[in-house]
This record gives sequence, structure tokens and C-alpha cells, in this order.
Amino acid sequence: MKRSALIVLALFVAACEKAPAPAAEKPAAVAPVPAAPATAAAPSEEAPAAPISTAGLLHPDAAKLAATGPDSFVVHIVTSRGAVDLKIHRDWSPRGADRLYYLVSNGFYDSARFFRVINGFMAQIGFSGDPAITAAWEHLTINDDPVKHSNTRGTVTFAKTGAPNSRGTQLFINFGNNANLDGAGFPPLGEVTNGMSAVDSLYSGYGEGGDMGGQGPLQGTIAREGNAYLTRNFPKLDYIKSARVSQEWKKGK
Repeated sequence: MKRSALIVLALFVAACEKAPAPAAEKPAAVAPVPAAPATAAAPSEEAPAAPISTAGLLHPDAAKLAATGPDSFVVHIVTSRGAVDLKIHRDWSPRGADRLYYLVSNGFYDSARFFRVINGFMAQIGFSGDPAITAAWEHLTINDDPVKHSNTRGTVTFAKTGAPNSRGTQLFINFGNNANLDGAGFPPLGEVTNGMSAVDSLYSGYGEGGDMGGQGPLQGTIAREGNAYLTRNFPKLDYIKSARVSQEWKKGK
């Protein structure tokens, strides 16, 4: 059975009602993914970007994974709640930024569900809708980066297990000031620059994940079954229609 990333609960004793830190499960592939049913949030008026071939996800390119990405870039996301823009700063988390650049450039987050949304804490995403793709990324983790920017409201950060060098594909967006995650080694790599109201409105009715004693999805089952499990059992989850790099900058340009 795949190991869920259950971040040290003790870090949150002083945070009253805050949930455990984002738990990263191992990644999966995307068979035809059914669209979220009508019970989900009303879809954005903006059309999603054109689909990308899954070849770079099912068979990750080692050379491209090792390549240095832009110094900064914008990820334009079309969600079921509206458009969201993330500004990624490579100097905040170099390895994290390079990993996200590859994932977004290959369409990893298209059709992915926000499977863990905790009011006042964070919204987590990062399983492919296709279990085969999740499986292809199961062991492709990246080394840790030092924390250079605090987990303030609107920042985006990779989830990880309690082990070192365990960041993979799962991300979370902070709803509030989660500075207690800084000392636990969660380095933000970017921030929401547009559409935070859409993030705030993500469906949170399922609460904490089943791995952590709640009524939400089980990460191990998401990894094995993908969106088939989520749309069947958690039809109200919001989701990403498409996520693409819309702008990027190199030094001196």
C-alpha cells in the first residue's frame, strides 16, 4: 500500500483548529477522465487550454527533468471556480520551480481534483486523474530546498511526506498565514497573483481526508483509481480544467 505523507501533527497543536500539514501521496495515469458532474461548482466561462500529449508524463524525460527552468513564470489555471494565476519565483525554491515547470508544461494538472480543502488552512491538489500517470511519478521526488519565503496567504507550496527529499507532484495553496509550516521545511515556490477569490470558494464540504480520520478521499485510493474514484464518491470536488505556463522570464530579459 502506498504511504500517505502525514506531516507531523504536533506542529499544529498550537494552531488550534488547523489541520495536519499537507500530506503528499505518491503520484498515478489519466484514462478518459469524466468531467465533474453538475453538482460541482458552476464552471468558469473561460475555456480550458487545448489538451497536451501525455507522453511526457507517462515517460518522463530525465534530461528535461534535470533542466533549469525560467527564473520566474506565470501559470494560468482555469478551474471549475474561475481563473487563477500563479507567479512562480525560482529563487524561492529552485528545485520546486523546475519541477512545477516540467509538470505544467506537460499538462499534469489538467482534470486534477482539489481533493483536500480545509477552510482557513489550505487547498491541496496533485494526483493525476489517470492512475497510470500517478504511478509513473511515484518515485520521482526532488531534493529539499531551504525555506526562503513564509507560507503566507496565497502562497503555493509542494506537499511532502515526513521523510527528507519527498516532494513530488502534490501542491497546496495556503488560505491563511501558515508560518508554522516554515519550520517543518515547506518552502513556498510562488503565489497567487490573480483569482484568490476562486481559490477561497473551492468546495470544502468533505473536510479532512480519510487518511487523517475525516470523511474526505483516501489518498491511496486516489492513486490507484484516479478521477473514477473521486467523481463517483466525491462529485462536488472542484477541479482544474487546464494549467499552462502563460509567461516566463530569464535573467536579463
